[in-house]
Amino acid sequence: MPDDRLTGSGAVTRSVLTADQLTADLAPAATVSNDAFALPEQAARPHHTFEGTLTLDGVATAGDFTAVRGGTPAPARRHLPPFSVQLVQNGSHLVPVARGVQYTGSPYWNLAVGAGRAWSEKGDRGQTRAALPFALIQRNANCVHNGVLTFLFKNKKISNVRYQITSETCQYFQFDMWGQVSATYTPGGIAGARDIRNAYAAEVADRLPTKPISALAADHPDAGIDLSAFGRGITPGALSTQGFLYDGVNYVGNCPTRQGDYPFCGQMLLPSYSTAKSAFGGVALLRLAQKYGPGVADELVRDHVAEASGSSWNDVTIDHALDMATGNYASAAYQADEGGPTMSAFLGAESYADKMTAALSFPHRAAPGTVWIYHTSDTFLATRAMDDVLKDRAGSDAEIFAMLRDEVLKPAKVGPDSLTTLRTGNSPTGAPWGGYGMFWTQDDIAKVAKLLTVDGGAAGGSQVLHPGLLNATLQKDPADRGVTTTGAIPFHYNNGFWAQDFSSADNPAFTSTFSVPFMSGFGGITVALMPNGSSYYVFGDNNEFAWRSVIAESNKLAPMSGGH
Repeated sequence: MPDDRLTGSGAVTRSVLTADQLTADLAPAATVSNDAFALPEQAARPHHTFEGTLTLDGVATAGDFTAVRGGTPAPARRHLPPFSVQLVQNGSHLVPVARGVQYTGSPYWNLAVGAGRAWSEKGDRGQTRAALPFALIQRNANCVHNGVLTFLFKNKKISNVRYQITSETCQYFQFDMWGQVSATYTPGGIAGARDIRNAYAAEVADRLPTKPISALAADHPDAGIDLSAFGRGITPGALSTQGFLYDGVNYVGNCPTRQGDYPFCGQMLLPSYSTAKSAFGGVALLRLAQKYGPGVADELVRDHVAEASGSSWNDVTIDHALDMATGNYASAAYQADEGGPTMSAFLGAESYADKMTAALSFPHRAAPGTVWIYHTSDTFLATRAMDDVLKDRAGSDAEIFAMLRDEVLKPAKVGPDSLTTLRTGNSPTGAPWGGYGMFWTQDDIAKVAKLLTVDGGAAGGSQVLHPGLLNATLQKDPADRGVTTTGAIPFHYNNGFWAQDFSSADNPAFTSTFSVPFMSGFGGITVALMPNGSSYYVFGDNNEFAWRSVIAESNKLAPMSGGH
């Protein structure tokens, strides 16, 4: 059982989401403070245990919707998709049997449900109160809209379910959604319930130690940390969360929403967007290289992707595709192709065939490895090629994301919320997108950063990532710094990871030149991997990539060292 058992008296003063309100047949007029869904200080241990299936009734037409950005969509998109979840309970923790993205069949929404809590309040007339975090995930897109729901239950009986969504990580589509619906509780029928409870207890025990970011200054009083650097340059209303990993502690920010802090901040689901180019595409190559040798990077895409025929792909390697240097592009202008019609067709395509057709439709312009042009489609092609490399060596049942999940992420103790990915065909059996479509929590992205920087690619007692290619990826190999990008600021780009150089010209405190590799995602997502072993992650959705002020603060804790 997780070691945070409830010891409160149950004497909770409540005026919002009371037992009377949750059992009444009412339509709420608006969203409420997210505090009403949170575990209160005086929460007592739950009187009852939930084990079975929760189904929300009539969600396709229930509730209300207010657009914040992106306009008001078609009516069917303003409501929840079919919503049913199997749950088990471990102490006061309410744990979904299935974690990560779940395909609902809705034309608009997929779903993920996180682990919540169950507790007792004296005003609930002997019933147990439960709350769960959940996320709507746009079909065929990586946007995540975070919500929370609550209900009362006792034996086989259940109250209505109140739900609301008041935050997202999505630059182009933002809204509030809320409602109260009847629900059914079907007890039992959970195969392996004990194993699920035990796995969740182990998951909680394996999480990194956390403290609020404000504790960083108190923990290191002589460093002179300026806490205002964290989140500086990010519009407050656009910030989903942030965190700083240092010396084994995940210093976390809160998770602001339009109705106060998200009550399950540690379980808030965050989209990867293009951080998957690094954490999936790049890391999968590092794993393949460790298993089969670094020569894997030099294998030709056309030898492993049957559709990549023709002279345009004669000399293009997996490494070229991960470096965004295939030589096949329409425009050399910075990010022009990524915002152009071919990429729009690729991103909009749901079927494998249509996605592959779009990915291969850029004309040949230059020799491979000579020109950097950012293409999400290139990572898709690289992951398809790596999937075939893996099948050639491990058999037809092998699959590239399953390898990443089972041989890298799980040994690194990444939790189940981050062990699924979006796929073609809106299907769990489709091809993984590769360049986007993963999901993170604060703990999970910190563990990925720790694996790369602190642990040197070792996890579960074994070296899971190739040390030489990892050094090159992190800009520690002067002979392999990848490709230099175009644009106003020249970056390095190697194996799906960006990098920026810093020197005393940027800050007099930087006594030597060094490079900071980073992952970057659409809308305002950055995971910076500093050479002193610290990492900073920030998730926003106002197209603000402001993270460099944190480099100077980290340098106060441990000076940066050169890497090239």
